[in-house]
Amino acid sequence: MQIIPAIDIIDGKCVRLIKGDYSQKTIYNEKPLEVAKQFEDAGLNRLHLVDLDGAKAGEVKNWKVLEKIASKTRLVTDFSGGISTIKNVQITFDSGAAFAAIGSMAVKDETEFSNWLQIFGANKFIVGADVKDELIVIKGWTESTSISVFDLIRKYEAKGIIQFFCTDVNKDGLMQGSSVELYKKIIEKFSSIHLIASGGVSSINEIEKLKEAGCKGAIIGKAIYENQIKLADLKKINSQ
Repeated sequence: MQIIPAIDIIDGKCVRLIKGDYSQKTIYNEKPLEVAKQFEDAGLNRLHLVDLDGAKAGEVKNWKVLEKIASKTRLVTDFSGGISTIKNVQITFDSGAAFAAIGSMAVKDETEFSNWLQIFGANKFIVGADVKDELIVIKGWTESTSISVFDLIRKYEAKGIIQFFCTDVNKDGLMQGSSVELYKKIIEKFSSIHLIASGGVSSINEIEKLKEAGCKGAIIGKAIYENQIKLADLKKINSQ
C-alpha cells in the first residue's frame, strides 16, 4: 500500500477544495516546495500534484511548481490538470513528472490520448477516473458524463494502462471516509490493475480498510493538512 500525499495548486499556492468547488478554497501554504519537502523528510516517496488552474483552463498552467519540486526533491511525482495536447504532455515530462495523470482527455478524445500512449509509452500514464455516483465527471469536476467508471477502466486497461486512480467527488475534501465499496467493485472486475484510492481518506483506519480492499495506493490531502493523519504514522505504513 503506497501512501501518496497530494498537493493541489491554484495561483502557485498549495490549496484544498471541498467537493471540487473552486469557491470553497483553503490556502494551506504559499510555497508548495516546502510542503513537498515535508513529505520527503517524512520518508514518503510519491507525490500527486494537481494543477487546478490547468484543469479549469484546459491547459497546463503551474508547470513551474512541478519543475521546482522535481528538481529539488526525490519524490516520484505524477502531475495532472489541463494536460490537453501533446505539447502539454511534453511540458509535463520535461518539467520532471514521472507520470502524467490524465482525466478529461481520456474521456473526450480517445484517439489523441491513444496517440500519446504510442509516443510516450502507456507506462508513463495514469488514468484518473473522477466519479459521481459511479459516472465519470471531467473538466475539474465541472462537467458530467454518462460514462461508467467500469467502462472507462476496461477501455484503457486494454490499451496497456496499469495505474488508475479513482476519486469520488462526493467524498473529496470532506474527511468523512472514502468509497471503499466502490473500490472493491472495481478491483473485483479488474484484478490486474494498480488502483489508487483518492478522496475522503480521513484516518489511519481508513487506510487499512483500503489496503484490505485491495487498493495499491491512497492519495491523501486534506487529512494531512488538517492534522487528522500524522506524517509519522504515514511513514510507518509506507515502510510496511
